[in-house]
Amino acid sequence: MITIEGIDGVGKTTLAAALKDSLQGRGVDVRLLREPGGVEVSERVRELVKDPAVRIGARAEALLYAAARAQLVEEALRPLLDTGAWVLLDRFVDSSLAYQGAGRNLGVEEIRAINRFATGDLEPDRTLLLELDPALARARSRARLEGLDRLEGESEDFFDRIDRSYRELAVADPGRIRVIDANAPPEFVLAAALGALDGLV
Repeated sequence: MITIEGIDGVGKTTLAAALKDSLQGRGVDVRLLREPGGVEVSERVRELVKDPAVRIGARAEALLYAAARAQLVEEALRPLLDTGAWVLLDRFVDSSLAYQGAGRNLGVEEIRAINRFATGDLEPDRTLLLELDPALARARSRARLEGLDRLEGESEDFFDRIDRSYRELAVADPGRIRVIDANAPPEFVLAAALGALDGLV
């Protein structure tokens, strides 16, 4: 189970697609899922939490993400892992720790406890953290044609707290979380990601 993390605009989705193709080219049975989403219930929650027209309280937001995650784990993630398939996941628990724990000031450990329950203590084998200056990541997000979703429209302070939290998570768990410079060209980001999977592939 490989997760890709980072603030909005760092290129997680681009890396996920390239990494899937590269791993499949090496003969790995790999499936790509996203969070929130991946199964019907979780995709419906995704629509809700992303909608900029909807007001959602911080605690409710944290619980909605955890609920979507619980459904994904039960319906898709654990069954795939049980078959021996690799799962490449665009976001997982670390996103909630950073976004709701730090960004929403709910507390990282409080959010960790909720998600332990939601996932049944499921943890990634490796996490690729794409790191980029928050201002540059925000500029990338704003350049998208589809506009900003509910979280992408948050304040600079919000994203600064998230960025700091991700860095703290990486320092606390260097065996699992590998930091990758997202400012590099896509082919270099992919090469770094593959290098970070040494010992697993």
